[in-house]
Amino acid sequence: MSERKREGEGLEQAAGLDMGTRLEERDERAGADAETVDEAIFSLSGVGVTYSGAQAVEDVSFGLATNEITAFIGPSGCGKSTLIRCLNRMNDLIPGAEVEGEVLYHDQDLYDPKIDPVQVRKRIGMVFQKPNPFPKSIYDNIAFGPKVLGVKDDMDETVERALRRASLWDEVKDRLKSNAFGMSGGQQQRLCIARALAVSPDVILMDEPCSALDPISTGRIEDLMLELKQSYSIVIVTHNMHQAARVSDRTAFFTVDLRAGESQRVGKLVEFAPTEQIFTSPRDRRTEEYVTGKFG
Repeated sequence: MSERKREGEGLEQAAGLDMGTRLEERDERAGADAETVDEAIFSLSGVGVTYSGAQAVEDVSFGLATNEITAFIGPSGCGKSTLIRCLNRMNDLIPGAEVEGEVLYHDQDLYDPKIDPVQVRKRIGMVFQKPNPFPKSIYDNIAFGPKVLGVKDDMDETVERALRRASLWDEVKDRLKSNAFGMSGGQQQRLCIARALAVSPDVILMDEPCSALDPISTGRIEDLMLELKQSYSIVIVTHNMHQAARVSDRTAFFTVDLRAGESQRVGKLVEFAPTEQIFTSPRDRRTEEYVTGKFG
């Protein structure tokens, strides 16, 4: 059984659909004609999020392409992090959060009652703003996810493969049993990326992954993202417009709509386009004002 098909079994079993076969077919097409394939891995239609009835984000519709880096940019409070959490159902864990509209992943409704959220998060991994290694050894941090999911592969090989993919193996191969808290901040963030990669995801979500890092560590994470997009689809939330311009293929710009006497802040999608267009010839005046620093 192929690796892609094995990865897809969880959602396939949960939804009763042949997702693994569909993923294999997609990868065969991408391999044959990678320059022209532009298949949407996510399709959002009328997506909104409320917290205890208060609207946080509303009416977001676009498609995210396979093996690309998509950046979400915009001022604080515009719903970037809220929206990215919709893509792997992390909002399910927030009391009072409700998602409206349709979120399709490989044409499958992620919010279908038959879908298992745990399997969703296996296929769609997430790296958070601050490095959050477990209080375990470097080795056990990587092995944790595969063990929980019952992966039967050789664990040493799984750990090494994940660390190599995260460009961390050469730095830690001689201290795998050391506590992860002894690593630098940049190393810890790459460890968290390796931990996400260890369960063989299809997509990696990154919510401000470099905001707590120094410029050198940020550069390493950005280089890593560019390498990883050859095998994964990546969505990144960032306040750093230079970072979005450097690494992303497409960019979504969000803004804040003030309502109810400016007491309610609602995130709205303003523009979604290839990154070069967003930063050089945006269609909307609000986008131009944001990327040129006039507000935000």
